[in-house]
Amino acid sequence: MTPPPYVPGHGLLRDRVVVITAAAGAGIGGATARRCLEEGAAVLVSDTHERRLAASAAELEKEFGADRVAARVCDVTVEEQVQALYALALERFGRLDVAVNNAGLGGTADLADMTDEQWTRVLDVTLNGTMRCTRAALRIMRGRGGGVIVNNASVIGWRAQRGQSHYAAAKAGVMALTRCAALEAAEHGVRINAVSPSLAMHPHLVKVTSRELLEELTRREAQGRYAEPWEVANVIVFLASDYSSYMTGEVVSVSSQHP
Repeated sequence: MTPPPYVPGHGLLRDRVVVITAAAGAGIGGATARRCLEEGAAVLVSDTHERRLAASAAELEKEFGADRVAARVCDVTVEEQVQALYALALERFGRLDVAVNNAGLGGTADLADMTDEQWTRVLDVTLNGTMRCTRAALRIMRGRGGGVIVNNASVIGWRAQRGQSHYAAAKAGVMALTRCAALEAAEHGVRINAVSPSLAMHPHLVKVTSRELLEELTRREAQGRYAEPWEVANVIVFLASDYSSYMTGEVVSVSSQHP
């Protein structure tokens, strides 16, 4: 099956300021940055890869204007860099309305053969990094009485897959973090939700994942195809917008593989 036509923007995030991690390139983060800009937001994109981030930001600036795009290198495992990222949002745009915590790190290893370093690295980027960014955004948002945080989880936080115990544990943790933090944030007018995609195809994924696994994951989907990154980004925009005003603490599956 082929994906549906690309949906044009409808101004759902007009005049909002959005910070997105892991937003360089053609994956979910990059698609979310473009989608937010199309919906009228100003966007601060970040990534650990300086060259790809600069190229992505330059492309977005050319299309949407330099006054609506900013970029900063950020490693979500380093608290000082996370703090600097959110400080730049306030310095450049004067406010923070939406934080999209997209950074994550995968890998494949059977648990019996996995090293402590492999386990810790995946957990530190994927779970601890999401915690650091959620915490930083929440500290700002609760002071201004509102905001939205959207975390990127994964269907693998629900279902089992061989060689993915570290990544599955991290993504299940992101789901639990989302639900608990949402309860604490509600009194401050802040909503926190998560998306849970399965396979969103992009060039980098093809380079690091076997064709056999990609084909297997595609077959598992009811529509018989993988998601386009912009299809996941559409759900992120929905959760960031006022259309989801009564939703918080939810993990929304962008896949047919919810258990």
